[in-house]
Amino acid sequence: MLKFNGVNHLAMATGDMDQTIRFWRDLLGMRLVAGIGRPGCRHYFFEISAHDLIAFFEWPGVRPVEHKDHGEPVTGPFVFDHVSFGVETEDDLWELKDKLAAAGFEPSEVINHGFIHSIYAFDPNGIPIEFSHNVEGTEVRAHPLMGDESPAAAAREGAAPVAGRWPPVERPTPRAERRVYHGAGSELWHGIRK
Repeated sequence: MLKFNGVNHLAMATGDMDQTIRFWRDLLGMRLVAGIGRPGCRHYFFEISAHDLIAFFEWPGVRPVEHKDHGEPVTGPFVFDHVSFGVETEDDLWELKDKLAAAGFEPSEVINHGFIHSIYAFDPNGIPIEFSHNVEGTEVRAHPLMGDESPAAAAREGAAPVAGRWPPVERPTPRAERRVYHGAGSELWHGIRK
């Protein structure tokens, strides 16, 4: 039986890779562990956890979308490219490929991206999905690589977060002032609706 090991990476889009690196690496503290690029396109990966990454494509002309409430439907510009689910073994990847094909979801061939092998398909809702297996001996989390021919300026500073890019917290919220507000899902455990 196949076993998932988390979200391999979420792939988003940006029009400004430097600003994106500053936010995800320097503000949030996620290491920049891989970068792929060619004229007109970059694809950079940030470490969420030992098993999870978030990635960004940088394409000319991409603009931020308007802010909206989480979970509210939208039309027009998007910020989501695809979601990749990691699997434990190469055999799991092939098992998934066969299952998707048998069910009529037409998966791609297995693609070698250097540090991962992947297949691509769409779910019944049309959501683009990828399933990935880490290639043995090419662990970008342990040994970050930058293969971009013309890396973003912030990427040239390295994988580790750079301190001092954002204002320091002047007054942390004291425990006595901390409030947690009920949101969607709180009714399942606390009987309280938002």
